Amino acid sequence: MEWLLIAAAVVLVAIILVWRSRQTRERAALELADALAEARRVNERLGGQIYSLTGSNTAAQQALADAAERHIAAGSQVDQAGTPVQARLAKETAIEGLYYIRAARTAMDMDPGPVVPELEGRATAGEVSEDRVVDFENRRIAASARPSSDTPNYYPGGRVAGRPVPAGWYSEPWWKPAMIAGAWGLGSALLFTSLFSGMSGVGYGAEGFESGYGEGYEDGLTAGDQGYGGQADDSGGQDYQGGDGGGIDGGGFDF
Repeated sequence: MEWLLIAAAVVLVAIILVWRSRQTRERAALELADALAEARRVNERLGGQIYSLTGSNTAAQQALADAAERHIAAGSQVDQAGTPVQARLAKETAIEGLYYIRAARTAMDMDPGPVVPELEGRATAGEVSEDRVVDFENRRIAASARPSSDTPNYYPGGRVAGRPVPAGWYSEPWWKPAMIAGAWGLGSALLFTSLFSGMSGVGYGAEGFESGYGEGYEDGLTAGDQGYGGQADDSGGQDYQGGDGGGIDGGGFDF
C-alpha cells in the first residue's frame, strides 16, 4: 500500500512540473507576441510617416533617408526576433526612426508632431546648445541646435559603441564610423572636446565621453577594459581622423 502512495506522489509531482513548464512556455510566447505586436505597431507608424513626407531641403531629405533606414532595419529585426528582448530592440530602432521624422518636419518648418518615447541614453547624452565650428584633421566640422545647409546631418542623441553622442545637427555624421565598426577610433576624444567643451547642453567632458557617461556608464568602463575605450585609440585600425567627411555615406546605417 505504501508503494502505491509513493507512486501516486511521484505522478502528482510530475503532473505539476509539466503543468508549470507549459505555463512558463505559454507566458513566454505571449510576452514575445505582445512585444512583436508593439514593435510592428511603432514601425508601421514610422513607415506611414516616411511615405507621407517629401523632403524640401537637404537636411529634411537626409533625415527622411535616415528614418527609412531605421524602418527597414526595424522590420528585419522584427522578422528575426525570437525573444522579447530582441523584439524590444526592434521597437527601439523604430522609435529612433520617429526622431528622424520629427527632425525632418522641423527642418521643413513644420510642427514636429507627437512626442516620441525617450530613447535609451538620450537624456544623459545631452544636446547641442550653441553653434560650434572646429577644424579637425583638415576638416571643418560644425555642430548646431538647428538644421541648415551647413549642418544637414541629425542625430537624436544616445550612445554609440558605448559612448554618448549629443543630440543635434552636424556638418557630417562623425559618429558613424564608430556605429559601423563598434569601436571609436584615434582622435575621437579630441574631436569631442573640440566640439562640446564648455557647451551648456553637454554636462560632461572628454573623460565622461570615453567612459560612457550616463546610463550604461559601467558598460563604458568595461568596454574600455576590453580595448573599446581609451585603448581603442591606440589600435589605429578604426582611425576616423584621416577620413573625408564627404566619404561617409549618410545612408550607411548598419544594424
